[in-house]
Amino acid sequence: MITTPISADLVRGALELEQTERGILPHRLPAWARTQYDDGQLIMAESQPSGVRLVFRTSATIVELETLPTKRDYVGAPPRPDGVYDVLIDGQLVTQLSAPAGDVITIDLMTGSAETRPGEPQTLRVAGLSAVPKTVEIWLPHDETTELVALRTDAPVEPVPASRRTWIHHGSSISHGSNATHPTGTWPALAAAAGGVELLNLGFSGSAYLQPFFARTIRDTPADLISIKLGINIVNSDSLRLLTFTPAVHGFLDTIRDGHPDTPVLVISPILCPIHEDTPGPTGWDLDALAEGKLRFVATGDPDEVAAGKLTLSVIRAELARIIAQRAKDDPNLHYLDGRTLYGEADNAARPLLDDLHPGPETHESMAARFAEHAFTYKGPFTR
Repeated sequence: MITTPISADLVRGALELEQTERGILPHRLPAWARTQYDDGQLIMAESQPSGVRLVFRTSATIVELETLPTKRDYVGAPPRPDGVYDVLIDGQLVTQLSAPAGDVITIDLMTGSAETRPGEPQTLRVAGLSAVPKTVEIWLPHDETTELVALRTDAPVEPVPASRRTWIHHGSSISHGSNATHPTGTWPALAAAAGGVELLNLGFSGSAYLQPFFARTIRDTPADLISIKLGINIVNSDSLRLLTFTPAVHGFLDTIRDGHPDTPVLVISPILCPIHEDTPGPTGWDLDALAEGKLRFVATGDPDEVAAGKLTLSVIRAELARIIAQRAKDDPNLHYLDGRTLYGEADNAARPLLDDLHPGPETHESMAARFAEHAFTYKGPFTR
C-alpha cells in the first residue's frame, strides 16, 4: 500500500489544514478568524467538516482512510449515530462507511459542562474497485469533527484540478446539515451537485450572528457565487435588535463587496419556523421533552416586545427584503430569496420540523431541489 500525504491539493471544502499531534484537522475558518471568537459552539461547528472531501484520481482497487473522529454524547439523550463517510466514484455514491471509535465529548445540556474521553483512530477501507483511472471523493461526516491520519492506496494518487465554479454558502445549523443523515445529503451539498458547482460550506451550527470575521473570510476567499442565509441564529440567541440588525446586514454585505464587487450574491431569509415566526428569542430547551430523552426547542421571548425592537422571523424577513431591494438599485448582482420558498406552511404541515427548529432528511432534499431550481436555472441569480 502507498501512503500519500494529505495535503491541500487533495482536500476541498476546507480553508485551512491544521497539523495536530495525531493527524490533519480540516478547518472551515482560518486561524485568524478562530482567534477572534473564543466560543465553544463555533469552535466545535467549524471543525465539523460539512462539505469537506478528499478528491483524487487513481487506478487503485483498494482505498484506506485512517481517521480519528470526535463523537458527542449528550447526557440524558439517545446516543447519536456515528458520522457517515460518503464515497463517490466518478460522481456516483458507491458506499458509505462509519468509524465507531474515536474521542468522545460528553455534554450535559443542563449544566453546560463537557468532558472529553480520548480514543483511537480507525481505518476505513474500500476494496474491489475497478483498476481503471477514476476520480474518488470521500466526503467527511458533516457533523463529526474528523482528524485525517493517513491515506493509503494500492496505486498512486494525483490531485484533480478544480474546473467548476466555486459557490460559497454561509448559514446556520440547517446549512451546516443538522438532521441530514449523510454528508452529500445536506441541502447545500445536494444543491451544489444539481448546479454543477464546487461547494464551500460556511454553515456553522448555532453560530451565525453576522460576525464581521465571517464577512471578511468570504471577502478574502475566491468565489464565483455567494449565498448568505441570515436570521434564525440571531433570533435563537436574542443577540440583536432591529436597530442594530439593519446596519449589521449592511456592514456584512459591504465587507463582502470589498472583495467581490460583481460576484452574484443571494441573500436568503429564514425558512418557516413556527415557534419563532412571531415570538422572539431566546430559544430554550424544552425541559419536559429533555426529561423524556428527547431534544426539542421552545421560544421563550415575549411577542409584546416586538414593538420595542425585538426580532422575530417575520420581522427579519421584511427587513431583509427591504434592505436588498434598496441595495439592488445600485447592485444588480445582489438578490433576495424568501426562505419560505424552500420550506413553508404546506411543507410544515406535511413534514414538521423534527425538533421544532431543524428539518429532516426529506426536507433537505426538497430544499435543495427548490434552491437549485431558483438559483441555477434559466435567469436564476447563479446562471452563467
